[in-house]
Amino acid sequence: VQLQASGGGSVQPGGSLRLSCAVSIKFSSINAMNWYRQAAGKQRELVAVTTNDGATNYADSVKGRFTISRDDAKNTLYLQMTSLKPEDTAIYYCNVVTYSGGIRRSAWGQGTQVTVSS
Repeated sequence: VQLQASGGGSVQPGGSLRLSCAVSIKFSSINAMNWYRQAAGKQRELVAVTTNDGATNYADSVKGRFTISRDDAKNTLYLQMTSLKPEDTAIYYCNVVTYSGGIRRSAWGQGTQVTVSS
């Protein structure tokens, strides 16, 4: 499985960005799709999750500001980020989890930098 993340950049506080993650396999074979982030000097943290039954979940720090979505026809995962804060500055990674033959597999994109600064 290959993932290609894009859409990062530099924005001022209060601004918006939309991250995209192109996935090389059909979403019907994926059990969960996630966005993680890792700020400098900190551990990677889970930001948003969407599962194959359509459920979504968010870290408390981004609830109400970030929205995870998917376009199955384009095999693309999105993260719409609004009301961005300096503490959202991080490298953002997309991740997918699949189960096949009882084996859990996880694949990662290369990361895209988001910088929120005035």
